Amino acid sequence: MMKYLQNLGRSLMLPVAVLPAAAILMGIGNWILNADENNVIANYLTSGGDAILSHLGVLFAVGVAIGMSKEQDGAAALSGLVAWLVATTVLSVSGVAALQGVEESAVNSAFENIENVFIGILSGIVASIMYNRFSHVKLPDAFAFFSGKRLVPIMSAASMMVVSIALFFVWPIVYDALVSFGEAIVSLDAIGAGLYGFFNRLLIPTGLHHALNNVFWFDVAGINDIASFWASEGEKGVTGRYLAGFFPIMMFGLPAAALAMYHTAKTKRKKHAASLLMAAGFASFFTGVTEPLEFSFMFLAPALYVVHAALTGLSLAIAAMFQWTAGFSFSAGLVDYTLSLGVPIANQPLMLIVQGLIFAVIYYFVFRFLIVKFDMKTPGRESDEDIREGEATVTADDEGTAGDAPTAEKDETAVMAEKIYEGLGGDENVKTVDNCVSRLRLEVDDMDKVDQAKIKATGVPGVNVVGKHNIQVVVGTQVQFVADEIRKIRKREE
Repeated sequence: MMKYLQNLGRSLMLPVAVLPAAAILMGIGNWILNADENNVIANYLTSGGDAILSHLGVLFAVGVAIGMSKEQDGAAALSGLVAWLVATTVLSVSGVAALQGVEESAVNSAFENIENVFIGILSGIVASIMYNRFSHVKLPDAFAFFSGKRLVPIMSAASMMVVSIALFFVWPIVYDALVSFGEAIVSLDAIGAGLYGFFNRLLIPTGLHHALNNVFWFDVAGINDIASFWASEGEKGVTGRYLAGFFPIMMFGLPAAALAMYHTAKTKRKKHAASLLMAAGFASFFTGVTEPLEFSFMFLAPALYVVHAALTGLSLAIAAMFQWTAGFSFSAGLVDYTLSLGVPIANQPLMLIVQGLIFAVIYYFVFRFLIVKFDMKTPGRESDEDIREGEATVTADDEGTAGDAPTAEKDETAVMAEKIYEGLGGDENVKTVDNCVSRLRLEVDDMDKVDQAKIKATGVPGVNVVGKHNIQVVVGTQVQFVADEIRKIRKREE
């Protein structure tokens, strides 16, 4: 179940990756509208952005269907769309009114919001299950045309009809529960925002933070913070409260933490620590991708990571308390912050910079104090035994391939992929290879055959064992290229 949920979290990243396009269109459009509210080009750009934000449900249906299917085939995407259309049509207000034999005004309000991300995710899951089960089924000759991948959309439609019957009874209950959860957090105002930020970071190691984000960022429980912010809808100082507090952390706090870890690294390890921490710190500041930096210490110093989660919660609570708001579509980095400045509903966003500078000081001194006081094994402070083990592993492997001319010609990504794959146990041990925004997600046959020291010696920020057969390797924003190289190796070996 954990593996399945993690795969779902990874699949959610595909539709989320579309959001920066909406942010760019809405951001530029709003910048122009601030100067000229009747500008044709600006209205054209904002309409394009709204086209994405208004159809997140169907985007998630297609994206999850692709991501959760074994071969990530186009037939799965089509099936996700089919499943979405079936559910949202059958369970629309008019559809439910016809089923109940009542006027549309008498239909439960839950069905007014059926075209949401939750239903999109569910449609994608159903479609992926149908693809994995039926994409290779051969029917009798009389029905051979509908065999294999052509069978998947048909089975997805049929399955979604059955699921829609269940949703007819269950959806109002689920919807009310989600709304109640959201309202409970919203009713806590700044404290609620802080609790959300705290648990958001705590769930990062499992990859399940995406499920929590869906409640607050998208239109699952009526909060819809991302789309509402970019559409400049709602109450100024409130819309964006579940986004704003991340900017001080990702742009300032975590980079300051990276600096503290660098300054506390052992002298002989400072160069290695710098290459990891400075790159990860810049990624956090510029793009808001924090996992390479967080994974560099969350397992080496878990207590320090809990402090980080608490500080994140505090940041969200402070920003919400003073009603300083800015928004993001992808993550809380410089790019999204700059774009959000032109959105009319943004409220005193420059104060988030002030807050961020204060949090940078807090992060630096808190991290430095705790690392030194409790001798935490952050990057560059590993024991000499661990260092020797990693270096010995790499040295032994390099000696075995020193005369391999083709290897010398490979680029850095290919070399890293090869070393990681060897550390995982190669073809004999690796069963599946996948990736999300910053991590390789792999399934192995025998975890005892995985050489973590060898993998870490490639310079990756961290390795996370998440089950008996599942392991994650945190690579960073270049993870897709490493994953592609590993897939090439697997094909070459086949």
